[in-house]
Amino acid sequence: MEWTGARYADKPTVQVETWINASPERVWGLVSDIELMPELSPELQSVEWQDGATGPALGARFIGRSEHDALGQWQTTSHIVDFDPPRSFGWAVEDPDNPTAIWRFTVLPEGDGTLLRQWMQMGPAPSGLSLAIERMPDKEQKIVFVRLREFETNMTGTLAAIKDLAEGTGKAGS
Repeated sequence: MEWTGARYADKPTVQVETWINASPERVWGLVSDIELMPELSPELQSVEWQDGATGPALGARFIGRSEHDALGQWQTTSHIVDFDPPRSFGWAVEDPDNPTAIWRFTVLPEGDGTLLRQWMQMGPAPSGLSLAIERMPDKEQKIVFVRLREFETNMTGTLAAIKDLAEGTGKAGS
């Protein structure tokens, strides 16, 4: 990721992708299984469906509990705002009309396999990162850049784990 000088209000984004030697349906089954994600993420510790939901659907909600060495522990409520099996799966964090972040997986057939993309956008609503920015406003661009790089690193690891699972070469948590 290259320095952009983005500020939080710019709604900065990051995207990573990988090609997977598996069908889009196989990949979809993994990316839409939010209960698998804590095993693949260094920050996300647990998820819990809300309102009686037991799986993904447009409008379904889940609570995610996360932990980060510098940011501590927190939980958020996410709302599924994009659900188009087996193509795209996305959620808005906290308020779907004014989210603190938006996350999305896109699953595309490519050749004999699948191109998997993961994308995220910070903001526009304030998040936990906003507290750090408020404490050090002169370092906002650096704070945003460092967090985007962390997201990029973590997302790259998540996609590598999904690739291993989809291709049958790995297992969750390995």
